[in-house]
Amino acid sequence: MSAVFRHLTVQDFAAAAFAVFAIWMAGQVPSVEIAWVVAILTLTIYLFAFEVVGVDVAAVTIMVLLGLTTLLAPVMGIEAGLVPVSHLFDGFASNAVISIIAVMIIGAGLDKTGIMSQVAAFIMRIGGSTEARIIPLISGTVGVISSFMQNVGAAALFLPVVSRISARTRLPMSRLLMPMGFCAILGGTITMVGSSPLILLNDLILTSNESLPAGVEPMDTFQLFAVTPIGLALLAAGIAYFVIFGRLVLPARGTDLVQATDPSQYYGETYGFSDFTVREVRVPTDSQLVGTSVDDMEQHWHVRVAAVEKGDGVRLGSAGVDRSLGIEAGTFLGLLGGQEQFDAFVAETGVEVKPEAEVFAEALSPTKAGIAEIVIPPGSSLIGKSARDVWMRKVYGLSVLAIRRGDDTLTFDKGGVRNMPFKPGDTLVVHTTWVDLARLEKDRDFVVVTTEYPHEELRPHKVPMALLFFAITLSLVLFTDLMLSVALLTGAVGMILTGVLSIDEAYEAVSWKTVFLLASLIPLGMAVESTGTAAWIADQTLSALGDVPIWVIQAALAVLATFFTLVMSNVGATVLLVPLAVNMALGAGANPAVFALTVAIATSNSFLIPTHQVNALIMGPGGYRVPDYLRAGGIMTVLFLMVSLLMLNLVF
Repeated sequence: MSAVFRHLTVQDFAAAAFAVFAIWMAGQVPSVEIAWVVAILTLTIYLFAFEVVGVDVAAVTIMVLLGLTTLLAPVMGIEAGLVPVSHLFDGFASNAVISIIAVMIIGAGLDKTGIMSQVAAFIMRIGGSTEARIIPLISGTVGVISSFMQNVGAAALFLPVVSRISARTRLPMSRLLMPMGFCAILGGTITMVGSSPLILLNDLILTSNESLPAGVEPMDTFQLFAVTPIGLALLAAGIAYFVIFGRLVLPARGTDLVQATDPSQYYGETYGFSDFTVREVRVPTDSQLVGTSVDDMEQHWHVRVAAVEKGDGVRLGSAGVDRSLGIEAGTFLGLLGGQEQFDAFVAETGVEVKPEAEVFAEALSPTKAGIAEIVIPPGSSLIGKSARDVWMRKVYGLSVLAIRRGDDTLTFDKGGVRNMPFKPGDTLVVHTTWVDLARLEKDRDFVVVTTEYPHEELRPHKVPMALLFFAITLSLVLFTDLMLSVALLTGAVGMILTGVLSIDEAYEAVSWKTVFLLASLIPLGMAVESTGTAAWIADQTLSALGDVPIWVIQAALAVLATFFTLVMSNVGATVLLVPLAVNMALGAGANPAVFALTVAIATSNSFLIPTHQVNALIMGPGGYRVPDYLRAGGIMTVLFLMVSLLMLNLVF
């Protein structure tokens, strides 16, 4: 017997505990239907909490079980299935799921044009590369945006931005996406159009006014910015939480992003220059570099210029930088070189060294440019010519760092590398943009050896079309009553038809794991509502409270709404609990409108498990697991309750 216990895991004991709880609950509920729903709810929570299978697989499994209840109804002791089979797959056509698909496509379209890359560069220019500065900028921006559009839309649009910032700062996506996602949810509480429950609230209040007892004043509806102080306090609390405690609660896990090789690391390991560096400098007015050319500078100090910014935009790649380019006061230079040569250059020229790339954070990021190896094949028209003869950097976008010929390697820091005539079989070690490298793969004068690099085809000429359809979508969302999914699909289809994205790229932009997770859980929410399980849980909770102060009832209502929104849609939880909240307030002598608002705000408190659309959206890209949500979301849930209840009572 002891051997058997030794092989049991925590998961086995948890399964036994959940089974005992489900059996005990079956004896407490008023109907067989509710008993079965409670059992399936318990199974769902167990599968999510212990990740027996992937969360999307778990959700699909639960959906299939609900479908099988139609066949097994006589055996289960119920008259019909818990969810009609005809409605089992309604989730895949739901407004929420179609909206998510559309915003993913719109986000990919904006990213493909380079717009999101520019937003990422702007955030990095202000925030640098530290979590303490990046997190507030990203999260605060998304929070404000989500106050005027669906939070899942704001989160999806910023996914590409966070991806790029992660690649450039080397901060794991898992350290950035959860703060962004949580703050997108929190931002939905800033205005009355920021989340579905708040949009719905005024209609529910008007409906409740019709059934108020005689002599009771009708409730006033809430204006657009009535909840702004509460929402801003929640958003600020969320940002502060991640800035202060993020290093303790956020996982540092790898992502699915394609990370380009670090130039300095690669060059040092392969060619023995461990001190190779990539730096950004600014030329002051009194520097001896003023009035010289790039060619003079490179030949004298043996450093290479990868990028230049003279106030007219970043020059990089083919036709961007050439040796005749003059250097002026205030010019920014992106330099490559050994540490010894770089130190000598700085000491003699007096340039200002930036501790981190600012102007060239985008241009010289590993996702845009890096080290590559290219071979000169027999028959190349370049044989017998040098890099200087063919203007290698200006024509091809290649800064030659070294030439390997047999066992010999000539490097640029020793001089002469640009004057060496090419021979068949020469391996050129170059710094280049990935766009230029992709173009050279079709050039017969070169054989590109480096193949593992980001093959990104940006379409800046499609920016006007992308912005047009984004503006149309935003206008439809904010100023019309058109269903959200239709409004978003208008933008998505528009981008596909105008060539911003191809249809294949649109399919690839969709996280199908997220789609199946959400669509498969919607039938469970239907079962919780239709069988009376939700109403029974609410009644049991309220009867257990007894005679307590008003603030305790309000807090219990907020906790109840928080629980409901974890296992069903926040709209469903709001519709179910607002009438109950109004009656509770009338019985306790409290303000019924404030109690109704408490429910609408608390249904945004969905951080514990990835059932909320935003949490499901970021789960895959961030590499999150359910325990990550339990750890970070558990504290966030308590913080949300404390701040929201405090602000509700202060404001109202």
